[in-house]
Amino acid sequence: MSEKKYIRKLLLASSLVATLTSVGLAQKPEKTPPVDPNDKVRNVKPELKQVYKDWLKKDVAYIITDEEKKAFNALKTDEERENFIENFWRRRDPNPDTEENEFREEYYERIAYANEHFASGIPGWMTDRGRIYITWGKPDSIEAHPSGGAYDRPSYEGGGSTTTYPFETWFYRHLDNVGDGIEIEFVDPTGTGEYRIARSPYEKDALMTVPGAGLTTAEELGISNKADRIAGSIQGASNYQREQDTPFRRLEIINNLSRPPQVKYSDLADLAGGNSGVIDNNPLEFQLDVAFFRQSDDRVITAFTVQANNKDLSFETVGNLPTAKMNIYGRIMAVSGKRSGIFEDSVTTNATVEELAEAKDKKSVYQKAVALAPGTYKVDVVVRDVTSGNKGVKSIGFNVPKYDEKKLDTSTLILASKLRTTNENDIGGMFVIGSAKVIPNLSGIYRKGQEVGIYMQVYNAGIDQTTLRPAVDVQYVLSKDGKELLNQPENWEGLSDSGQRLTLARLLPTGAMPLGDYELKIKIKDRVSGQLIEKASKFTITQ
Repeated sequence: MSEKKYIRKLLLASSLVATLTSVGLAQKPEKTPPVDPNDKVRNVKPELKQVYKDWLKKDVAYIITDEEKKAFNALKTDEERENFIENFWRRRDPNPDTEENEFREEYYERIAYANEHFASGIPGWMTDRGRIYITWGKPDSIEAHPSGGAYDRPSYEGGGSTTTYPFETWFYRHLDNVGDGIEIEFVDPTGTGEYRIARSPYEKDALMTVPGAGLTTAEELGISNKADRIAGSIQGASNYQREQDTPFRRLEIINNLSRPPQVKYSDLADLAGGNSGVIDNNPLEFQLDVAFFRQSDDRVITAFTVQANNKDLSFETVGNLPTAKMNIYGRIMAVSGKRSGIFEDSVTTNATVEELAEAKDKKSVYQKAVALAPGTYKVDVVVRDVTSGNKGVKSIGFNVPKYDEKKLDTSTLILASKLRTTNENDIGGMFVIGSAKVIPNLSGIYRKGQEVGIYMQVYNAGIDQTTLRPAVDVQYVLSKDGKELLNQPENWEGLSDSGQRLTLARLLPTGAMPLGDYELKIKIKDRVSGQLIEKASKFTITQ
């Protein structure tokens, strides 16, 4: 045997011995003392009390969001669950300033109503009608056919006559995140009183599977058959079919109805509370102003105005019209930390494609008026551009004035972009002060030729008993670059007089005025008491 082969065999043998030794050592287990299973610590999650199970699966099953449900299930103690339930209802309270939670009270009334009127072998709240009623409230109208029977189809269902099962059609003018003009059809094919949501306008047809019976107009003419109904293509009806009756749209509506209603602008509420330091890489710029108008001895109308440039908003095509939309949330807090009110709404701006450039050069304005007691407050306002998602936050402190009934005083001086007398269409709308509609111009920038609206209320002015006119002298003083251009007295013609309140409402033409910056002063002197007040504001005229 050669020396090389001998060395190779020797190495192979050594490797095999080492491997066997290693295996032998590995097969010798270490001795460990026996463990009694009863001594092990058991990881058992505490059982959720039945009252909380019922709250989650019965009380709020239709309105709790997936995120809220996940957060509730993660809670450890009953105290945490009680706090969660309290905050759950508080988030949905439409008027947090009252002791009652109107939403919660109405919600449980809906459950009681559903159990009383919609039960059918199962509790009313578990039926389809009960679910819709509890989630979305009372419909605006109901068309009921409790016995079914003969039925003449409308043209958008294909025409013709048939016999139906009992059915109902509920109509809602508007449902958030569902749509406008929503019709929901419920059918009782078993005759037991359990109505189910219909996914097709033909589910109520009792003759659907009877050959040659209950035919549509197209089926009578031989250009269609009942199988086409199942396929969703009804010959002769497709030209007249409503958009909401198409199979995909109907399924979309049913799917949206099954979702919990969203808590309005809850993300904006979080931002208003200062829960997020950085809100956006591209924040939305807007202006915020607070104005005051006396309502009574202990209440002052406080008007919060939000204004944004349309050029900073993102427009998207909705119904063939470029449209921009802002969501607005505001929270008013007293100096004591008590919430004094909230407001949340939307501002929508649209224009034709041809008018888009001009629309972007304008502004969008929103106003909310709240009656507050005199004192110190803070308001947090969050504005979000719905299309781009850009947000802006502003917080300002303000003092609601105390109007002394024996002292000459005024409201805030408003420079308006539009000023006119109200009409019946303005009732309940924004920007209404007394009998005037006043849309503020927070930027104070006017184009040459655009009229500058001037609005202010004067309180506790003396009245000349001889002429029965205000014993008050008012001068409008207009200056540019420190030089007085106009000094005109108020003639009191066409002004409203409500008790001890006088209204100054004038339009200042700018067609003949040079471009530049101006200051307007209004000097008020009560000839009876000798009191004097001066209010001033600035504006700019551009090309």
